[in-house]
Amino acid sequence: MAKLDQSDVQSTGHNSGFPNSFMNTSGGNRSDAGPCQVLPQDLSLSVLLCVVFLLGSLLNGASLWVFCFRTPEWSTGTLLQFHLTLSNILATPLVPMMATNLALGSHWPFGRFLCQAMIALLSSHFYGSTVFLMLISVHRYTLVVHFNKDACMKRKPFVRRLCAGVWSLLLIQATVLAVLLPSNLEEHCLSIHHIKLSISLLYITLLLFTLGFLLPFSVSLGCYWCLANTLARLQNQSARGRANRYKSQRKIAACLVTFAVCFLPLHVTRTMAVVLKTFYPSDCPGLLRAETGYYVSWVLTGVNCCLDPILYGFGSHNFAHTLSLMRFGRRVVQQQNPSFSAN
Repeated sequence: MAKLDQSDVQSTGHNSGFPNSFMNTSGGNRSDAGPCQVLPQDLSLSVLLCVVFLLGSLLNGASLWVFCFRTPEWSTGTLLQFHLTLSNILATPLVPMMATNLALGSHWPFGRFLCQAMIALLSSHFYGSTVFLMLISVHRYTLVVHFNKDACMKRKPFVRRLCAGVWSLLLIQATVLAVLLPSNLEEHCLSIHHIKLSISLLYITLLLFTLGFLLPFSVSLGCYWCLANTLARLQNQSARGRANRYKSQRKIAACLVTFAVCFLPLHVTRTMAVVLKTFYPSDCPGLLRAETGYYVSWVLTGVNCCLDPILYGFGSHNFAHTLSLMRFGRRVVQQQNPSFSAN
């Protein structure tokens, strides 16, 4: 068989069925990046990501300040809300690097160690949020449905140990993900196109989808469903009782919708991207769409960081009571000292 010269190889590459923009520039080594090339994302994604996470950081920072400096006595619910806020704020220092990565066309200029640190913190942020949201739903179910029983979720020592256990598991999974990362992260940290361990990552992705999202969401759905049924069976026919019941039911629905809308797209798009990368590595347009959807899901997760302080922090009775005490104390100071300025 005659050997192909260089022009024949080039013509074969141009007739391979892929546009030039999707061809692998690393020489077609499929063990490295497959036949697809990483393409830049729209710059608006970087801007939107920064805006959403900045707003979430401000809201969660305000929540932490109230928890730490204006809440003298913490209940079990306050403990869970505090740890939810901590998990939300984990993503704050990552946003500039994530936005830079997208703005540079999915190019990672910060080196391997910071890439490993980013993925470890991102995974802790994602799954810490889902787990603590689940624990908050279990806590509310226990307080309302089993209000006359002694339950472990009502005891602060148990809740403290439970939160410590959750953070220990988050640390373990973050370490595992950092160790199992491929070796070419110096250039493409978050891109699905440059994944060597496709089969291993597929198993990990399915495991995280099941334990990190489906299980917490199913438990939360079950708790809120029982809670809604309990509220619907209440015989309080007063106008105030009906108003409180409808308010609680609307809040339950808002929590579940927020849980699903903010976290379901992240897991679905990532799972689809890994499945495409594993079984259809030559479907470059599909991989590009999946990767774009994955980046958009980050923005939705940032929206969750904005809504959690409103639904679970500012919307709770203890938190609102603390804020009212702060406003009352400020009015007293102004009455006693007229020269006191609001600034």
